Amino acid sequence: MSFKDYFSGHADSYAAYRPTYPQALIDFLADCCEHRRSAWDCATGNGQTALALTRYFDRIVATDASAAQIDSAPPHPKIEYRVAVAETSELPEKSIDLVTVSQALHWFDIDRFFGEAVRVLVSGGVLAAWSYGLCSVEPSADALVLELYRNTDRYWPPERRLVEGGYRSIELPMPAIAAPAFEMTASWRADAMLGYLRTWSACRRYLEDRGVDPVDSIEGALRSVWGPASREVRWPIALKAGRA
Repeated sequence: MSFKDYFSGHADSYAAYRPTYPQALIDFLADCCEHRRSAWDCATGNGQTALALTRYFDRIVATDASAAQIDSAPPHPKIEYRVAVAETSELPEKSIDLVTVSQALHWFDIDRFFGEAVRVLVSGGVLAAWSYGLCSVEPSADALVLELYRNTDRYWPPERRLVEGGYRSIELPMPAIAAPAFEMTASWRADAMLGYLRTWSACRRYLEDRGVDPVDSIEGALRSVWGPASREVRWPIALKAGRA
């Protein structure tokens, strides 16, 4: 099965500049699980969620359709990395206690993936998918990020609208789990922020199409308002969680 591959060409940058999910989110999901034998981190990307799950689970299967992403993920004795599309995991039925999807559900054939998640989850197992949209720093920096977002609008795939909507239009195939609000944060200098912006799929597509890096258009202004110090960057997380 083919997949929408927007990240293989810059897997190293993705691993270097993407922010880290809050430990409180991982703690919450682990607490939702009756058993902690096996987890499946689907579309693992650089493996950050899989690594966080090793604190709680005996075994994690981390899959991604991109071999380049799998190659960039750090090894761990509890993690088995596999190249596989989300809709066909090849995992045994009723073998997984927790399925996680970080910032990737919108790229899937969602109905087929949900069918696969239900197939592999044990009775009472948990499915959790989350996303994050634009970050916030302070008004002048936020305005520049929004300018970049709008300038690259035609290069965002249509699935991005699901992220903009906080996954609210997606219905899980199981009863929902009430969850608190979570926020992702990072303390970054300007270089890290610019590196992150250049991982946006729309920026990569803009560069490929026009031969110009769209981040260049705001880099000088962003460095000026950012200054030499680190600043806190915040992303609200939209979480959908349910129990099989």
